[in-house]
Amino acid sequence: MQIKIINTSNHDLPHYETIASAGMDLRANLSESRILKPLERSIVGTGLFIELPIGYEAQVRPRSGLAAKKGITVLNAPGTVDADYRGEIGVILVNLSSEDFTINNGERIAQLVIAKHERADWIEVSELSETSRGEGGFGSTGVK
Repeated sequence: MQIKIINTSNHDLPHYETIASAGMDLRANLSESRILKPLERSIVGTGLFIELPIGYEAQVRPRSGLAAKKGITVLNAPGTVDADYRGEIGVILVNLSSEDFTINNGERIAQLVIAKHERADWIEVSELSETSRGEGGFGSTGVK
């Protein structure tokens, strides 16, 4: 699949790190470093603009190492870039640690996964089919 992209940053285009990678790293596009204080959030630009085909989305997801080692994650994970959006891809980062975190220009801050999706048509009914789970919600299936 080919996707049109405009790169206004001075960084390389996102790419897959390994043959089996699902996501491509997104890099911060900053004129100067930014400090993210504990529990603070910030939209970090990437300098990337894309044109996805209809029926696809780009999912902005956290980087596992950044989350596990530094407590930095994507706040609305996964964030969705729709096929008709033409603005800059931004990443909403949040600092869930107890220490300041410095975001530097070019730092890998998130990953982007391209995914096919379906559109649904609602069919209003008066009842749904029964299942063994029924209305059992959060935690109803247990933890073991």
